[in-house]
Amino acid sequence: MFAIMKRELLSYFTSPLGYVFVAVYYLFSGLFLFLFTLSYQSANMETVYTGMFFVMMIMIPILTMRLMAEENRQKTDQLLLTSPVSLPRLVIGKFLSAFAILLVCTLIFLVYGLVLSGFAKVNWAIILGNIFGMLLMGSVFIASGLFISTLTENQMIAAVGSIGLNIGFILIDSFASVMPAKFLQELFSSLSFFGKYSQFTLGVFSVSNIFFFLSVIFIFIFLTVRVLEKRRWA
Repeated sequence: MFAIMKRELLSYFTSPLGYVFVAVYYLFSGLFLFLFTLSYQSANMETVYTGMFFVMMIMIPILTMRLMAEENRQKTDQLLLTSPVSLPRLVIGKFLSAFAILLVCTLIFLVYGLVLSGFAKVNWAIILGNIFGMLLMGSVFIASGLFISTLTENQMIAAVGSIGLNIGFILIDSFASVMPAKFLQELFSSLSFFGKYSQFTLGVFSVSNIFFFLSVIFIFIFLTVRVLEKRRWA
């Protein structure tokens, strides 16, 4: 599993993709911090976190698009499928490689918190809640992006498909408001990704919300393994 993770991390940084992803993430987070926090001499980063949510929604599919699509295109997926590494370990290794990059990017908010604490009172519970929420929501984007990448050998199709799925996650809130029956409204509201993420931005750590995100991550990893198992025996 960790050998797969190391291999994928090396492939990210032997090409421009890893460096570009980190640089663009830092660029947007720094820009949002300057525009919506520092320019107002405030320690409130709520708008920064909201902005980075949508940046992640677009950027993470670019990070995950090659995880399996490139293997499928080069036909090296057959080597992976016949390797001694079990399919769950293979999938988790690829997932962890993208998560490691996301983790490095997200921890920049600790630095921002230290900078802001120099001239204003900082609520560390909110900062840590946002970091935790971004890692959980980002992990959902990674797991779903890995699943989509498994279905195609075209990286662009994988990226566009993942972005479309991510948008679908956000639109669940809109579906809830137009459902004709109350139980359907409650059902869609209970599946609100952005609503659950928003609670972390307030520094609220809910066990049910954590369980929800972990369950979605597990489902997409499970589906990815099932697709690979079917391909192995095809």
